[in-house]
Amino acid sequence: MTGAVRESSRRGLLAFTAAAILFCGVGAAHSGPCTADIDQFEHQIAGDMPGPDSGPTATQSVGAQLHHQPTPGSVGHAAHVANKDGDAAIERAKTADAAGDATGCHQALTEARRLYDVQP
Repeated sequence: MTGAVRESSRRGLLAFTAAAILFCGVGAAHSGPCTADIDQFEHQIAGDMPGPDSGPTATQSVGAQLHHQPTPGSVGHAAHVANKDGDAAIERAKTADAAGDATGCHQALTEARRLYDVQP
């Protein structure tokens, strides 16, 4: 009976090892030229503490230069526009990455970093 238990344990270990190798191999086969850079960037922006210096940025509007206090609506709209542009740049990077387009991916990721004001 002890021999049967050992054989069963060996088979289980072999199956686990084979599954782990297969799983790791599949992940590596589907990664694009800048998948790691995209993952790192997304972790950077996810780890930012909310505040005036976090999140994507947009250009200053003319209204902001008139020395008026912003309304909650205008602040919300500016944040929405900045997030939309930053998110679009990340999506362009992911699309280019999936297509194997390293140049397009890095350009889109550079744009996303600029919008989020994140250094590489």
